[in-house]
Amino acid sequence: MSSIVKVRYLLLRRFTQIGLLFLYFGANAYGWKILTGTLSSSTLFETVPLADPFAILQMLSAGAVMGADVFIGAAVITIFYGIVGGRAFCSWVCPVNMVTDLANWLRRKLLLDRAERKVWVSRNARYWVLGLSLIVSAFTGLAAFELVSPITIFNRGVIFGMGMTGGVLAAIFLFDLFGVKNGWCGHICPLGGAYSLIGRFSLIRVRHNQPNCTLCMKCKEVCPESQVLFMIGKESTTVNMGECVNCARCIEVCDDDALGFSIRDFATSKAKGENR
Repeated sequence: MSSIVKVRYLLLRRFTQIGLLFLYFGANAYGWKILTGTLSSSTLFETVPLADPFAILQMLSAGAVMGADVFIGAAVITIFYGIVGGRAFCSWVCPVNMVTDLANWLRRKLLLDRAERKVWVSRNARYWVLGLSLIVSAFTGLAAFELVSPITIFNRGVIFGMGMTGGVLAAIFLFDLFGVKNGWCGHICPLGGAYSLIGRFSLIRVRHNQPNCTLCMKCKEVCPESQVLFMIGKESTTVNMGECVNCARCIEVCDDDALGFSIRDFATSKAKGENR
């Protein structure tokens, strides 16, 4: 397998992430009308509203009154990620992903994953942070997580000026490198938790072809949410967990052609559910 093929999805993800930041910056600096606003609330071609569903939930909890276009924008985003996979946002759109991917790559190169873990954080912590964000928003009348979100800080930093962005990103990088593997995205970020709930119903999934698998485990080594690859070496099926970020790193590193994108098999999933 050629080196380009091995990183084709990675290159596409970086192109998408940097390209979106470039369009947001261009809208503010040069008046471009392709994509205006921020990741929290945008307008595509001055016509299609786009809004982060989690940000809208926070604003609703805070008691904010919003127009119909905001709810339409949230519905558009929810439907889109309901099809392609909720946490595809995390790996294809979120700019912080570039920082955490770098930290986790370096973590593997330095063999830090083999060292005894000093810090442990449950993957369910992100759902607790999600709930807490809504509660704090209700009590303060402010969109709580939006005020401190590294994603929002990074996005606005690129558009309007970096400010304290570097310090926030450095903290996440060091936490992921020396603290918890995939710590921010996989354990703490409530936005990832919100999109994982949407991703439970997504159509596009990674599928495992068990007869081709040689159990090299390269896929689990690079996967930021390795628990979603529960089927490796066991059965041919699609990933059925919303936590999958559809980053395709597992597909790229697989030399056995045992992994690839597919449409979710609802019939098989339902049968398995009935047999449990």
